[in-house]
Amino acid sequence: MTGRGAIITPATLRFFRDLNRHNRKEWMDANRDRYRSEVVEPFRALLTALAPSVIKLHPGFDTSGRTGANFSRINRDTRFARDKTPYNPQMYLTFPDPGATANARTQLYIGISAEVVTAGFRAYAMGPAKKSPFRQMVLSRVMANPIWVAGQKKRLGRRYESYWYSTEKGEWTKHEGWPLVSVQWKKLQGWVVRRKFPQRAATRPSFVTDIARVFRDVYPLFTFVSSPQWEA
Repeated sequence: MTGRGAIITPATLRFFRDLNRHNRKEWMDANRDRYRSEVVEPFRALLTALAPSVIKLHPGFDTSGRTGANFSRINRDTRFARDKTPYNPQMYLTFPDPGATANARTQLYIGISAEVVTAGFRAYAMGPAKKSPFRQMVLSRVMANPIWVAGQKKRLGRRYESYWYSTEKGEWTKHEGWPLVSVQWKKLQGWVVRRKFPQRAATRPSFVTDIARVFRDVYPLFTFVSSPQWEA
């Protein structure tokens, strides 16, 4: 059951499960009002509820509520995808580094999907690894303080999952664990540190408090890979 004061309700989770089963334009057209009331409105309310704690971390966070900045798109880009289903059966609420380059993303995030609820930190860079912010900007931070990431693993490793990506023969390759040495950072293209929640956790009144705590926990990782403008 949903507790009094909850923002995300079982209706939101049911919508994603239904969309996952009926992922076609005709179904979405028939359920457009349901999408607005069960997904868009709760996610906007969640943004409003989290904004004060996020701004407390740093006043530069974007909390304007724009799609692309704070909200992921429900429509999928299927041009290069093998799976041609037109919609994403999940939604992400993100708080990005506004100083990131055009080919990079660094975010605090919440993701709610048909199967799982996650929250944490993620950073991605597109293009050649040697030109990525991880190689050009973050690698020097790793080399200047080589035990810092290991310290974060010790602090967070029991409660948070970590994995990172490199490009191998033109394909993104996932690596479980923490990127601890410089040779990994030289080829690193993405890094995610997240906590998984049971779906029912999103429907509890304590969810906002839980997510604010996650953001506080992973914020040092966010700043470690963020743009120089952010640090300033």
